Amino acid sequence: MKRLTFLLCLNVLFASAQTTKDSLALANAPWKTETLAKGVIWKYAHFQQKELFEANQSVNIVEVSRKARKFVWEIITADSLNKRDKKRGQLRKTSQLAQENDAFLAINGGFFDVKNGGSVDFIKINGQTPDTTRALKGSKAAFHGQAGIAVDKKNFQILRGEPLVGWEYLLPYNNIMLSGPLLRWENKDEVLPKNAFNDNRHPRSCVCTTKSGKTLLITVDGRSAESYGMNLSELTFLTRQLGCSSALNLDGGGSTTLWLKEKGVVNYPSDNKKFDHEGERSVSNALILKLLTRKNK
Repeated sequence: MKRLTFLLCLNVLFASAQTTKDSLALANAPWKTETLAKGVIWKYAHFQQKELFEANQSVNIVEVSRKARKFVWEIITADSLNKRDKKRGQLRKTSQLAQENDAFLAINGGFFDVKNGGSVDFIKINGQTPDTTRALKGSKAAFHGQAGIAVDKKNFQILRGEPLVGWEYLLPYNNIMLSGPLLRWENKDEVLPKNAFNDNRHPRSCVCTTKSGKTLLITVDGRSAESYGMNLSELTFLTRQLGCSSALNLDGGGSTTLWLKEKGVVNYPSDNKKFDHEGERSVSNALILKLLTRKNK
């Protein structure tokens, strides 16, 4: 019994030391930082020699503050919102969607049907719902359909939903994208069930909001020796260390992409199995920040 107690104490100390080590790795990392515009900052760090979570990690962060008054948020889709247009189930790269919509920056969005195209979760854009949106059979919403985001020009918010299909139809917003799972809500970590999606390391995309009014777009590369990727507990820890009060997981894996105007894709998408900027996967939707003009004021 004494030996067991001793080993448990060692495990607790190790876990505590590991958390401290990871906190210090994030705080002391040589973040490459660049101001893209007033109130919009891009940060990048490559954690090598297994510095973060005992793994190599490649992390991009874009911070958008309240000072970014010349920009608006938009949810975009590869499908036409024109009901008469039969071009449904479309898939295009995040970079292509961004350029087609004259974006300043873009991150891939919610989950989609890789084979047939179209979102698998609720999306509403300017009050319209693309008809590729699918509702799952049964009454329980999928794990990626129990939370989401709502945007309205300069306003951005994370939504906590219900485990029931249809909760999103009651929301009083014109621009909604469901995704999940929710990682943090009002300064508390969410309880994540034990499963392969949550527990295995993958490339990840994430959005979060801070007390100071910043919105963060985060990508973590994965599936390579240069960057292992994160499980959702590690991603939650990262968002907490970055000061996120609420955080939401987006579609990840080969979909994970962060695009910046005049720089292109800045993360290392994994679909080509190379650690370069060329491995983008075609997706159904994305979240963009767009330059504010008289037309969209």
